[in-house]
Amino acid sequence: MAEAAVKNSTVVRQNRAPWRLRAAFRLGAAIAPQATSRRALDLFSTPMRSSRTRAEAAPTLDARLDRLRIGKHRIALYHWGDHEREPVILISHGWSSFGLRFSPWVSALRAQGFAVVAFDQPGHGRNEASRVTLLSFVDTAVAVGRHVGAFAGAVGHSLGGAAIAAGMSEGLLVKRAVLIAPAADAVAASRRFSRAIALPEHRRTAMQAQLERDSGRSMDSFSVQHIAPRLSQPALIIHDLIDSDVPWEEGERYARFWPDARLLTTNGLGHHRIVNDPSVVAAGIGFLRGEVLGSRVVSTQQLVYGLA
Repeated sequence: MAEAAVKNSTVVRQNRAPWRLRAAFRLGAAIAPQATSRRALDLFSTPMRSSRTRAEAAPTLDARLDRLRIGKHRIALYHWGDHEREPVILISHGWSSFGLRFSPWVSALRAQGFAVVAFDQPGHGRNEASRVTLLSFVDTAVAVGRHVGAFAGAVGHSLGGAAIAAGMSEGLLVKRAVLIAPAADAVAASRRFSRAIALPEHRRTAMQAQLERDSGRSMDSFSVQHIAPRLSQPALIIHDLIDSDVPWEEGERYARFWPDARLLTTNGLGHHRIVNDPSVVAAGIGFLRGEVLGSRVVSTQQLVYGLA
């Protein structure tokens, strides 16, 4: 399997990988099944290199940059504003992204009197290359919370949104959460990845088992239906109907299971443009300031899906 193909394939983590890579995994599953599962796990856990190159080129907006030791990693943290006098908002990026990608949020939040903290997950942004998973995304968010303290609010995108929700169930102190296109189901994400690289289901199951052995935790335990019912803080879920990376239904699931969550649906922004869309930024900041936005999603035996 060509190394260049492996590196390039991470750009289609949720879609369809190049045919050579798909053919290699089909063949590998037949002739070297265990090695193929391990290689799939390496690929599943490796962010795109461009996350780091884009972060190095991104403007810092005069952030105060420091480093936080979390286990074997030293992660980059970005600070704006006065954390002692201003309410602090935490920003949590998604897979193969970086904290400075949210610069429109930083500018808008600062204009509204908020201090801001962003960070780069291990293997991302201005950090060294490494493997990373949803489980380590959560651990990192919780560690940042222990270092900084309580947050008036949090903004998370995709896997970063899932990390905020799971982190809140594990002690991350956040009063209000804005989750943009949040991933709701780690097992479903692994199935999308496996379809993209043509990895057979029995090899995907082996990949999942290895990941769970490595982490000591079940992937299913991070599914939102197990986490959200325990959360009492207000949340705004923003998700696009044509999101091809994380289906809109996963955002709807957040709003359905989270007792004080509302759903704001966009149409045409997809999974990536939605992050810094001006209307999304405005809605998110309005919610952080206490506005009531979006629709309440309800589900009962008589009304399986509904809006109220």
